[in-house]
Amino acid sequence: MHVMKLSAIALAVTAGASQLAMASAQSEAKGLMEDSSLDLFNRNLYFNRDFQNNAPGTQSKVEEWAHGFTATFESGFTQGPVGFGFDAYGMIGLKLDSSPSRAGTGLLPVGSDGYAEDEYAEAGGVVKARVSSSVLKYGQQIVGVPVFATDDSRLLPETATGFMLTSNELEGLELNAGHFTALNAQAQTGHDSVGLKRLDFVGGTYAVDDNFSLSLYYSDAHDAFQKVYGNLNYTVPLVNEQSLNFDFNIYRTDYEAEYTGTGDDEGNTIWSLAATYSLGAHSFMLAYQKSIGGFDGIGYDYGIDGGGTVYLANSVQRSDFNAQDEKSWQARYDLDLAAVGLNGFKFMTRYIYGDDADVGTTDNGKEWERDIELRYVVPEGPAKDLSLRLRQATYRSSDGVYYGSPSIDEVRVIIEYPLSIL
Repeated sequence: MHVMKLSAIALAVTAGASQLAMASAQSEAKGLMEDSSLDLFNRNLYFNRDFQNNAPGTQSKVEEWAHGFTATFESGFTQGPVGFGFDAYGMIGLKLDSSPSRAGTGLLPVGSDGYAEDEYAEAGGVVKARVSSSVLKYGQQIVGVPVFATDDSRLLPETATGFMLTSNELEGLELNAGHFTALNAQAQTGHDSVGLKRLDFVGGTYAVDDNFSLSLYYSDAHDAFQKVYGNLNYTVPLVNEQSLNFDFNIYRTDYEAEYTGTGDDEGNTIWSLAATYSLGAHSFMLAYQKSIGGFDGIGYDYGIDGGGTVYLANSVQRSDFNAQDEKSWQARYDLDLAAVGLNGFKFMTRYIYGDDADVGTTDNGKEWERDIELRYVVPEGPAKDLSLRLRQATYRSSDGVYYGSPSIDEVRVIIEYPLSIL
């Protein structure tokens, strides 16, 4: 989630080079086990999606409840000019409630008999090396860059297998490069379930100062598409706990004929601009998003390059508003309820409307979504950082052209508890 010129990356490098390089992270290495950590992340998730007016004989609801454990060990680095280390993880998902008539939420794998598995598990690891402040990793990883982002929107995250280089040699400048050959979906346990052949990416983010940053990335998914992504983020500080933030995101995707199935190469440009005014505990956001071009009703497409690869303002709980030639608007309000004495509570609501979408069956498709979220994070005490979230989404579209149903009501209850063991 380009028009942006390649000179932006040159600007970042030039500006960063004018600053002193940061102290080498490797020079401060304490040892393989001395800098190690072991964390256990718990996620309990209830998911209910109600299809309000599906055709007779089709599934009218998906509803499941499950608990996931993710244990992550990260070693430090050996001392010396080149430091070596390793990371490892283990994940398990446990079914708490499901049935064949309600399966299919994406929380749990579903067998050929229609029943969700009682449990599923995955384990993997990474070997890593560090020179100065640059780290190279190989293995199964969780990745989060705009052109290759593993998804963590259900019980357990996607994982990707390959190489990842992260460099922080210059203050304010982070450079990333990757080569990945497999991507495993959230409710699967194999090495690769998405069909990724090969994906390479390069790019970075430069923070000019505390209020202004820019990003530029390029990726190539073999036999599928190439993407260029750009971002500009600027905050204007105002008086009396006020600020104004502008966030601009843009993707240019060039689809290969083998991927489109049309016999022709196709392209899509999608961009969003969000403006957020913050006043103490309140923030108000307005956003506009526009998709231009695509194929067979598909505008901006992603998935084989990670289910989170949609860094756009109107990519929300249910829809991404990313159909061919679609334009959409969003209004959002956030409130930190600590301002009224409810420490740890936060509230959010937003409304998004899209139209002029070419989805194959019509070139004037319309959709809207309303999301409400209430979140509480325990601020202190034995249960510090325990979080509870209640999320509700109402989604409607014209003619059922989106997601197979024109009317969807959704509720998610999410409880998360991170534990630091080492």
